[in-house]
Amino acid sequence: MASRDIPASVPSSSSSSFAQSGEEDDQALLYYGAESGWVEARKSCNHLAASLSPDLTHIPSPASCCSRCEHPKENWLCLSCKEVLCSRFVNKHMLQHYQQQTNHCVALSYSDLSVWCFACEAYLDATAIEQLRHVHETAYILKFGEAPPFIPGGVPATE
Repeated sequence: MASRDIPASVPSSSSSSFAQSGEEDDQALLYYGAESGWVEARKSCNHLAASLSPDLTHIPSPASCCSRCEHPKENWLCLSCKEVLCSRFVNKHMLQHYQQQTNHCVALSYSDLSVWCFACEAYLDATAIEQLRHVHETAYILKFGEAPPFIPGGVPATE
């Protein structure tokens, strides 16, 4: 599907109240992104200064099990205390951790290396937010054994 093709579930121009100025296309793309499950990660978060550990250079291995139930998959790293806990799709230990200690609101997924802020209820762009770049790169190296293919700023790494 071309990037400007509109899925059948999005209203066509004959049934839409949008002006023909391109606003209709933009709205259709918004719907299209929502249907695909794609979300745009935030490029800032006001909770980072109060919640990040001062030492995110040394983190547990992405192969670590949940510290409470020992589940081996779908685990998250709390970026405040560096505890590894399972996701809401397993036993909800990371969510419970945040609910008990609300200043521990930022976590990194060891499944896909995404970063989530529980307080914002949003994903954070770890490559665009300077405070998160190093821990994201460290987790990537621990998981894949090599540096990420892009350096901060989106510039391809040189070989």
